Order: sequence, then structure tokens, then C-alpha cells
Amino acid sequence: MRKRVFDTKTLDATDCYKLMSGLIVPRPIGWIGSRSRGCVDNLAPFSFFNMVSGSPPTLLFVTGMTARVKDTLANVRASDVFTVNLVTEDVAAAMNVTSGAFSPDVDEFVAAGLSKTEGHEVAAPLVAEAKANFECAVTHIHEVGEGPSASVVFGLVKRIHVAESLLDGTRIDLAGLEVVGRLAGPWYSRTTDLFSMERPDTE
Repeated sequence: MRKRVFDTKTLDATDCYKLMSGLIVPRPIGWIGSRSRGCVDNLAPFSFFNMVSGSPPTLLFVTGMTARVKDTLANVRASDVFTVNLVTEDVAAAMNVTSGAFSPDVDEFVAAGLSKTEGHEVAAPLVAEAKANFECAVTHIHEVGEGPSASVVFGLVKRIHVAESLLDGTRIDLAGLEVVGRLAGPWYSRTTDLFSMERPDTE
């Protein structure tokens, strides 16, 4: 097949972002709950999100820099804690509401019509309607690029909340989870079209 090659040293930053975010798909969405110094709850989705390690249980999310520091980043820097709430199809519309630009004094849980519960170990809100939540303590924040252009937040998972209907011991009913993946632009994907393959014998 013929391919076009892009040199990232000369590529416009926006075009580079569009190429990468359009190709690295689907991406899981970390719906991050945090609380400001003034006790205003914040909720925002980040599609640069993933698991880092199972032991110690660690995950990360990335917040890009804009004209001002995003509320989520300001909150986790101040409190050293946050929650991750999984985005499933039944709460996707509410997630989309919280992706808007709100002022720091707005509670996105209220704006999106969501209920909240308190973390057991961290002073940050969880989305009650989410099928799964993670309570996290910040381990470190890594700045990327000059300026910087992004901040990678690493969190140690302290508690995991999972809907009982999804559980068989610690195994998850993936079809029942109905998690949503992020694509590019306005596009998302469902993860209910599943297939399996046996791993090859590597001995």
C-alpha cells in the first residue's frame, strides 16, 4: 500500500494532534472528579487516559495546557487526590456536557444532572451513576514539552468501586460494562462488538 509520510518536526501542532488522535483509537475516557480549595466539585473527561501498572495499581491521565491551567489540574495539584469514573453508554450524554468550558465556580455534577458520592479514602467526588470508579492519590505529575504543553498525572489507586451486576469474583462482564471509547472529532465507539482469540503457546 502507498503511504504518506509526515515529518513531525515540520508538521503544524494542530495537524499533528489531528493525525495522532485520529489514529490512536479507540481511547478509554477517564472522567476525572476533583475538588477545589474552595470546595467546588469538578468533573471533566480526558481521553488521554490509561492503566500503567497492576502492582502497585497505578493509572494516568493527561491534561493539555490552554490559556490557563485547567481546573482539574489545579485541583489535583492542590489536593493530591482525584477520582476516575468510567464512561459507559448510559452516561455518555452527561459526560459530553462536562466536556464544555465551565468557570471554576461551577459544579459540573450539578450542570450535568449527576449524583455524587464521597470517596472512602480520598476527598474527591465520585459519579454515583458510573458503573465503576477509582479513588486515586497523586504520586507525581510529569510536565511534557516547553511551556509545558501537557501534564501527565499519575495516580495510585486506593479503592475500586464496581457495580455488582458486572462481577464474577474479580472478572468483569465486558459486554455488560458497555464502556465508551473516544475517537476523533465528535466520534465515539461502543465496545460491545467483541471477539476473542486464544493466545499462542509461547513456551
